[in-house]
Amino acid sequence: MKRLDRSEVIFKILSYVILTVFALCCLYPFIYILSASVSSKDALDNGKVVLWPVGFNVSVYQYALSQKQFWLSYCNTFFITIYGTLVSMLVAITGAYALSKTRLMFQRGFNFMLSFTMWFGAGMIPTLQNFIRFGVNNRYMFIICLGFNAFNMILLRNYFSGIPKEIEEAATIDGATEFQILTKVYVPMSKSSIITVAMFFAVSRWNGYLWAQMLLGESDQPLTVFIKVTLAKIIRQIEDGATVDFSTYALQYAFIVCSIIPIIIVYPKLQKYFAAGVNVGGVKE
Repeated sequence: MKRLDRSEVIFKILSYVILTVFALCCLYPFIYILSASVSSKDALDNGKVVLWPVGFNVSVYQYALSQKQFWLSYCNTFFITIYGTLVSMLVAITGAYALSKTRLMFQRGFNFMLSFTMWFGAGMIPTLQNFIRFGVNNRYMFIICLGFNAFNMILLRNYFSGIPKEIEEAATIDGATEFQILTKVYVPMSKSSIITVAMFFAVSRWNGYLWAQMLLGESDQPLTVFIKVTLAKIIRQIEDGATVDFSTYALQYAFIVCSIIPIIIVYPKLQKYFAAGVNVGGVKE
């Protein structure tokens, strides 16, 4: 084994120390949120919670999990995330495949119009009026109208453009159709980039709040909107003189814990694909 000189040893020690400190700084908010959500009201309101729970209290979880609307909103979030990601990926993959082909008529014009939508937009009010005019007031229309994202399509287009043309030509000689080339050649060769873009879509759907609040009714609202509405209702009740045996901060932290559990479970399984595809489209334009 090669022996390291003093400068290399110092560099490695400093690197591990800095990375350890950085990892702890990233981990601390999660620990604090979990600890605060199970701490007593007095301890949390008086700022006694720093790292570990103080005065163990799970009443916030009992309150949250006892709400029927909480479970309905959770199901709505899963529905919007899963089917919204599938619809968005269908649009992104097929669109990126077509735009990556130089033989596509008016390819440069289509690519310019795609990029143009990233620079200039109609604005929130005109977009909202269009959504209302199209009848976006339920989960299904919500998924369809928010199913397009120019940035993610450009990422996939750039990756598809980097796949060697010889592979496509060989598939064409073997009699493969365009659909077979896309599904049997491009998609398997772009697995890491496709999963990365799918994660972008899934996280944006899971955390989506603004458009869901403005367009969806109570029966279709996702978890983010339910959390905002519930916290506002509790605060109004406290201002009107009502008493609760938990802190509103603890309730907020409990909702955060409940909402991030699926992400914590899924992300480690997809991390290797995300690391491989995070630089997708970064070289070729």
